Amino acid sequence: MEDSLVDWSRAQFALTAIYHFLFVPLTLGLSFIIAIMETIYVKTKQEKYKKMTKFWMTLFAINFAIGVATGIIMEFEFGTNWANYSWFVGDIFGAPLAIEGILAFFMESTFFAVMFFGWNKVSKGFHLLSTWLVAIGSNLSAFWILVANGWMQYPVGMKFNIDTVRNEMANFWDVALSPVAVSKFLHTVGSGYVIGALFVVGISAWFLLKKREIAFAKSSMLIAATFGLIVSLFLALSGDESAHQVALKQPVKLAAMEGLYEGKEDAGIVAIGILNSKKSVDNNEDTFHFEMEIPYALSLLGYHNPNAFVPGLKDLVYGNEKYNIESAKEKIAKGKIALEAFKQYKKYEKEGNTKKANDAKLVLESYVNYFGYGYLDKPTDIIPPIALTFYSFHIMVALGGWFILLFAVILFLLLKKDITKQKFWLYASVFSIPLGYIAAEAGWIVAEVGRQPWAIQDLMPVGIAATNIATTNVQITFFLFAFLFTALLIAELKIMAKQIKIGPNGGH
Repeated sequence: MEDSLVDWSRAQFALTAIYHFLFVPLTLGLSFIIAIMETIYVKTKQEKYKKMTKFWMTLFAINFAIGVATGIIMEFEFGTNWANYSWFVGDIFGAPLAIEGILAFFMESTFFAVMFFGWNKVSKGFHLLSTWLVAIGSNLSAFWILVANGWMQYPVGMKFNIDTVRNEMANFWDVALSPVAVSKFLHTVGSGYVIGALFVVGISAWFLLKKREIAFAKSSMLIAATFGLIVSLFLALSGDESAHQVALKQPVKLAAMEGLYEGKEDAGIVAIGILNSKKSVDNNEDTFHFEMEIPYALSLLGYHNPNAFVPGLKDLVYGNEKYNIESAKEKIAKGKIALEAFKQYKKYEKEGNTKKANDAKLVLESYVNYFGYGYLDKPTDIIPPIALTFYSFHIMVALGGWFILLFAVILFLLLKKDITKQKFWLYASVFSIPLGYIAAEAGWIVAEVGRQPWAIQDLMPVGIAATNIATTNVQITFFLFAFLFTALLIAELKIMAKQIKIGPNGGH
């Protein structure tokens, strides 16, 4: 398969995923904020909270509709652009996606109609229930999608069927409740909650700067900032667990996240650093031009032990006998044995030589966990793009710290000061809306770029996962999707901006 075809297929999926995740997190976070606002309305019977709920619900609806369009395209791309992948793991990967569509998305969509169009048509209690079910359905959708993604990062609960060349599900609960899937779900939805809170706080700050809807903006900001502070602290905790799972299951990714070439005990985290582009596992160049390190923090983050050994890229590529780390060269050799055993099995099956076929099958079963390594050419192929992974991780972490500070300060100013006079923090709130999206996209770059070259960890490299079609077909659809998604994004921003300018008193 041509490298250009794989690169264009990868680029198209990255484009779709990045655009899709511009819409998803706001749906996850804003749905719960709206549910909280409507709950306050039902409890207090104050019309201002109904007006507040309906205003933010309108913005939610705009975002929801466009997010669905990009998500549907992304799922179809598994079949059009990644047919080998879909064949190899479709029995497992398809199950959570089917549950997401049949259960979560249908529930979310059904009750969305009641939530949006059901004012004065159903009872207050049922309408409130519908709003909460939309929020729960949105998050259930995210759960099943992240179960599928978590399995790609840490494939468990399956058995390889040598006759069909497919991985088949052996234990549904191992897949659904994988520690990687659970940690990814909690951290990803946490980022969505933070974005939803930033969105409400930022737009409320805009109203205050314009000296419009002061009471409405303060009340919205109070609810969102309280929610935001809680979920941003939760995001930090879930991030800690996510990093721990990466250390245990994907140590190469962790080393790339920190630009760690030489493994060490008592490893620190680089708080600020500039990577040396000349550095590689094969030379003795300095890793950083400049760095500031927090002692012991990486060992603590990765292994919950400040003195733990954290393997570096050299350890993972060339092995480390002291810490019982197998080299990539050894893994590649075992992968080649697995591939050869598979070929021999097919050959002897065709010839009707049952004994030799069974012998080959036993060899394959012994080395099947190294199957993907057989497609790699050299040990350094296991190293992902270091700079992109490193900087994305540090941008995400730095912005996460900023969000905690922002929500805490906004809450303090709302409760103890006159926030309308705090221009700096109001402007900071407005400009933090895009920062939330940058942090979320950076997190996904860490998750996906950091696990390269794997489509499925250790089992299938990206290079053999793609559909073998003409490169021009992928190029044409790439630019078509780029145009379509950009048009949808511009449309959403224009419609939202218009609705925000109208304000809560101009709505229904």
